[in-house]
Amino acid sequence: MPVPLAPYPTPPAPYTPPANGAQSQLVCSGCRNLLLYPVGATSVCCAVCNAVTAVPPPGTEMAQLVCGGCHTLLMYIRGATSVQCSCCHTVNLALEANQVAHVNCGNCRMLLMYQYGARSVKCAVCNFVTSVGVSTSIPEQKFNN
Repeated sequence: MPVPLAPYPTPPAPYTPPANGAQSQLVCSGCRNLLLYPVGATSVCCAVCNAVTAVPPPGTEMAQLVCGGCHTLLMYIRGATSVQCSCCHTVNLALEANQVAHVNCGNCRMLLMYQYGARSVKCAVCNFVTSVGVSTSIPEQKFNN
C-alpha cells in the first residue's frame, strides 16, 4: 500500500526591497557601526561583526545622545528615560530637549547641559560647580517719560 506524501511547507516569500530603493539607517547592536538597510526590512546583519540588529517598527521616532562614559553616539527610541551603552555599559539619562537647560561653567566657560530644576551643575572638564538656581531678583526697568 502506498504511503501518502506530506506536502512540503511553502517557504516564506523572499524579501524584495521597495522599487524606489528607499533606505534607512540604524546603529549595529554589536560593533556600533552605522548600517544602511532597505525600508521594510525587519532586521539587519552587520557585514563587519555579523550581529543581527532588529529594525524598529515603521513610524518609530529615534533620538541620539553621546555616551557620558565613552563618548560613543547612541541611538534610541524617543521617549526612553535611560539608555545603556553597549560599549562601556554606562547608563545614560535620556532627556528630551524641553527637559534640559544650558549654562556656561563659572570657571572654564565650557557650555554645560543640565536637567531643569537642578540647583547646580559640575563641569566634567575642570570639576567646578556652577550654581544654576533661579534668581529671585527682578531686574530694574527704566522707562522714558
